[in-house]
Amino acid sequence: MKFTIKTDLITKIPADIITLAVNDKNQILCSKQIDTSTLKHLNNILKLGDLNERTGSTLLVHGTTKYSRAILLRIGVHSDLTPKEFFKGIASVSDELNNIKFTKIIFPINQFVNKLITEQAATEYLVRALFDKVYVINSLKTQNKSKPANFQVYLHANKLTIKEIKLGLKNGQAISRGVDLTKDLGNLPPNICTPTYLASEAKKLAREYKMKVTILEQKQIEKLKMDSFLAVAKGSREAPKFIVLEHKKGPTNKKPIVLVGKGITFDAGGISIKPSTDMDEMKYDMGGAATVLGVMKTVGELNLPLNIIMVVPTCENLPDGKAVKPGDIVKSMSGQTIEVLNTDAEGRLILCDALTYSERFKPEVVIDVATLTGACVIALGHHISAVFSNYNPLADELKNAGETALDSVWQMPMEDEYQPQLNSNFADMANIGGRAGGSITAACFLSRFAKKYNWAHIDIAGTAWKSGKEKGSTGRPVSLLSQFLIKRIKN
Repeated sequence: MKFTIKTDLITKIPADIITLAVNDKNQILCSKQIDTSTLKHLNNILKLGDLNERTGSTLLVHGTTKYSRAILLRIGVHSDLTPKEFFKGIASVSDELNNIKFTKIIFPINQFVNKLITEQAATEYLVRALFDKVYVINSLKTQNKSKPANFQVYLHANKLTIKEIKLGLKNGQAISRGVDLTKDLGNLPPNICTPTYLASEAKKLAREYKMKVTILEQKQIEKLKMDSFLAVAKGSREAPKFIVLEHKKGPTNKKPIVLVGKGITFDAGGISIKPSTDMDEMKYDMGGAATVLGVMKTVGELNLPLNIIMVVPTCENLPDGKAVKPGDIVKSMSGQTIEVLNTDAEGRLILCDALTYSERFKPEVVIDVATLTGACVIALGHHISAVFSNYNPLADELKNAGETALDSVWQMPMEDEYQPQLNSNFADMANIGGRAGGSITAACFLSRFAKKYNWAHIDIAGTAWKSGKEKGSTGRPVSLLSQFLIKRIKN
């Protein structure tokens, strides 16, 4: 899929298909820019009532004179069109494209612009929606492999707004490439996407975008006294890795933003083994690591003038004779002791050491991303990620970025009243706090290791992947975090 911005008259752009917005009054918004015979044909089709009145509906029309086909997209009242409705509408257009053969398509951008959607935003949403819909999971298939999208997209622009549209195209492509990397990593099988594989992906990013990469091996991790992290890795034959990737393109005196990603490349639950049903989906338990790697790709593509550091503790959580056991007590890098009551609450055991390690960077903020708790899925379902924070302005930033990126988060409580649920008779804390408020007590656990900086925790257990017929990684919340970083530059 290739994008080109065009400012010529629409009728002079060679294409197979044009996408045209239709408002609630059955009016084609680009009517003055298309030829008379094509407009007459399309208006006759609209009079038949075949285009559903529901916003986001599409209709593929044949027999136009200028183009072989046109896709009509219902946008309702133009001034009320929201970014979410627009994004879904472009996804519907892409669904139409999946069923036909073509090489070139035109999207006039200005027909979607209103008080809620700027030229830049319209372009970015359009690009992201197309990337999302053309993504295919081929993984290790040897037969019936889907071919990558190979068509030309012309973004028709007004000469006065071409600067905004160029920026929207640049951001949209960069974010989409980060999302695609996250999807690719999540969808790989766990016998391939191991901790060593994630480390190799970090090295690739470092080479491609001139970042600094550090991979800590078992002995180096031991020297740092990350015994909580290492306890989780004990049951696996795969060596744990601790990955640090640094993008330092901001002012030298500016404190960095640290992104921490949970990297459990397969989670069987350890001795507290999970039920066998759907256990294959536990390859997605490295969704946090995949996310921050995807964000770093976007950061590299845009060459953001910020100081950003990625930290990923990664290992497997498997049952074995040497595996950590319920009742074991481990010591974290911070010196705090933890009674392991459930070995399936392992994400917090590796993240706590990563949060302590992050102190050395003297960060401006630290954001961790993790498929942490099933309780979060019960609380918020599969539509919205949860955010917890010890600094409300940071949570607000993330919520606002999520709204802009159409990748929403909802702030959950993390009051001191929940902390006693983690009390232990034998250690400084237990690694679980019971069923009640499970996602909250997990965040409370992490908060004990994030007291020296402003911190937020994003639980993506319900949003990182889809199950069933559409099983696969969603690439979330790459868009949210990318938007958060882009807004940081503006601010």
